[in-house]
Amino acid sequence: MAASNLTPSGPSAFILNGIPGLEAAHIWISIPFSVFHIITLLGNFMVLFVVSKEQTLHKPLFLLLCMLALTDIGGSTCVVPKALCIFWFSFKDITVDGCLTQMFFLHAVAATQSAVLVTMAFDRYVAICDPLRYVTILTNARITKLGLVGLIRAVLLVLPQPLLLRRLPFCANRVIPHTYCEHMAVVKMSCGDTRVNRTYGLMTALVIIGSDLTLIGLSYGLIILAVLRISSKKAHRKALNTCTAHICVMLLSYTSYLFSALTHRFGQDIAAHVHILLANLYLLVPPMLNPIIYGVKTKELRDKVGKYTCRM
Repeated sequence: MAASNLTPSGPSAFILNGIPGLEAAHIWISIPFSVFHIITLLGNFMVLFVVSKEQTLHKPLFLLLCMLALTDIGGSTCVVPKALCIFWFSFKDITVDGCLTQMFFLHAVAATQSAVLVTMAFDRYVAICDPLRYVTILTNARITKLGLVGLIRAVLLVLPQPLLLRRLPFCANRVIPHTYCEHMAVVKMSCGDTRVNRTYGLMTALVIIGSDLTLIGLSYGLIILAVLRISSKKAHRKALNTCTAHICVMLLSYTSYLFSALTHRFGQDIAAHVHILLANLYLLVPPMLNPIIYGVKTKELRDKVGKYTCRM
């Protein structure tokens, strides 16, 4: 009986079903998807354009903003075009290789973004706790190397996920109740023993998020201690204000990610359409808001963006 539930050599394609239970509203749901994606592209490409054009912005902080912008563009672009094809044209098929490729890039981008947020926390730590050595500790070359380390870490940790999935037999039921190929959603399509896949997926998330949140927490713990040593309340506000944008972006990214990941693994009582919508909002809202947050909170960037937008 078990053998009859398997395709002879695995399915040639999966079917991404969109948002289960809300198929009739797909057209309406596509409107915020499209708007969020357009704002994401405009905002993040504006950051990349302005920083590349302005010599005065060729500094570690703005180099990190460019890295964050690239991960925001990558994460949103991995998901939204295929989701819109599902919503608009009912193009639901995706090849197994295409599904695993999407899954790899999606999780690799998320892991890279986490590394960028850690580096931003380190940047704020040096700026507040050791400002006199800031320019010697955090050079553009060193920031670039840290970004490459984060990218390499992401690839090495995420690459085994699709490779482990490739060895599994898949059930004849090819329908994935999702708008994109998320790791656990694809694991659930297998009729084989998925304990290794589930364990590795959980361990990867714990290693990446656990280590990164620990480093960020350590950085901000040291920042708070340094700020408390300052007697002037005005200096307190000025020091903490330099961290506001990063704290907002960090809370937005990690909170939405953890909520989506935990509901996918442990939220069996949550309605499927609620979970899928939350999983999509995690990939849509932070990339849209990140350039806005930094544009508002970072005066140098705000002034330069204003200069270019006034010319249009």
